[in-house]
Amino acid sequence: MPGIQAPKLQLDEALSDRLQRLADARQQSPEELMRKAIEQYVDYEEDREQLNRDMVASWEEYQATGLHVTGEEVDAWLAKLEAGEDAEPPIPHK
Repeated sequence: MPGIQAPKLQLDEALSDRLQRLADARQQSPEELMRKAIEQYVDYEEDREQLNRDMVASWEEYQATGLHVTGEEVDAWLAKLEAGEDAEPPIPHK
């Protein structure tokens, strides 16, 4: 599948100069730096969207079942993991 042909990006002179200096320092093209920056941004935003979907699904499951774990239970579990213990996560309850 071919990639999207992006329209020409217009940068102001100051940002363009900064980008060129960074590209020179890294021995890469400005276009490669911009592609990487866009890729990182899209990855970040996709992760945020997935987190939002997961939160909605969790909330809907809680509303349907009433099952949950308390913050204290999660904190205790995480403390065990931090201490190097191989602890099972808390069991959801009503």
